[in-house]
Amino acid sequence: MASFTKRGKTWQYTVSRRINGKSKPIRKGGFKTKKEAQVAAAEVEESLRKGLVPYLRLEPFDKYFEEWIDLYKKDVSRVTIKRYKDTLRTIQEYFGHKPIQDISKRDYQAFLNEYGQTRAKETTRKLNNHIRACVRDAIDEGIIRVDFTRGATITGHVEAKRPEEKHLNYEESKVLLNELYNRLDRALAYYLLLLGLTSGMRYAEMVGLTRKDFDFKNNVINVDKTWDYKTGDGFAKTKTDLSNRKIKMDARTMAAFKNLFNEMPSNIHGLVFFNPGSKSKVITNNNANKMLERMLKKFKIEPITIHGLRHTHASVLLYQKVSIYYVSERLGHSTIDTTMRHYAHVIKELREEDTKAAISTFENMRVV
Repeated sequence: MASFTKRGKTWQYTVSRRINGKSKPIRKGGFKTKKEAQVAAAEVEESLRKGLVPYLRLEPFDKYFEEWIDLYKKDVSRVTIKRYKDTLRTIQEYFGHKPIQDISKRDYQAFLNEYGQTRAKETTRKLNNHIRACVRDAIDEGIIRVDFTRGATITGHVEAKRPEEKHLNYEESKVLLNELYNRLDRALAYYLLLLGLTSGMRYAEMVGLTRKDFDFKNNVINVDKTWDYKTGDGFAKTKTDLSNRKIKMDARTMAAFKNLFNEMPSNIHGLVFFNPGSKSKVITNNNANKMLERMLKKFKIEPITIHGLRHTHASVLLYQKVSIYYVSERLGHSTIDTTMRHYAHVIKELREEDTKAAISTFENMRVV
């Protein structure tokens, strides 16, 4: 049986419990209302009836999240680890050392709302995804019982660039592709842009390529590592296990790189996009973006970034009715849900075409 006591402005519950004939009550305070204390006490009593021992030691949320990163995120890239560390700093700034057991759904929603005031909605969504995964493991461990992230509303007050603005259409892609081939003899960065458009690789994957990754006999490029372009310290893991893949390439792109390798001197790392004058030791993202912007402005095309070439690659394939399952695999996405979320605008347009095709199919089957 539980009893409740008001201490100052908060409430405390005491749940009776006997162990080996001795009284060992369970107490916990800090509840804003008596109702909150009653709900929490009821959960403890239900656990005791089931023979489960409630997790009594309070775990600071920031400490638990940090240990969770160290334990469960061993096989992710340095760039991804940095993103998790950024989430950790956000948790520390907002929650401090507040125990994870003391965070309610209301607390968490207030946190997301405040965070979203100065961020894009997609940024808030990524933060929530990190925390939600951690919270679910905390539930599995019995540290908490309620998933305070469940049903959270993702907010954002900085207008993010719409997905359809992040890529070129088919005709624009064709213009860019032809212009890139005309400029390959001018600078190595044009090869990087060409590969981004024709392969859909991430920037870190491209600058992590070595000559050995190119199979000219089968026109295949092997992706199994990245380059730590933030520090220039060397090779790193890909974003996820599914990012390790072999990409079948078009013959024209592969022929261009074969000619490049015949003319380009090797380097100590074997890197394709090596730049000895750069701190990162590779062609920088910033430099490639500037070159891409100048090219597109020449043709009065709205500029995109080098990451936009990845979106362009996927969007063009989808518009050409290539299976979304294959596109997801080619991009190295962890799940097809990721692909569908990023390219929902394309899928919506294709669905409208499919609807017309479905209706037309059965209309044309009428017996005259």
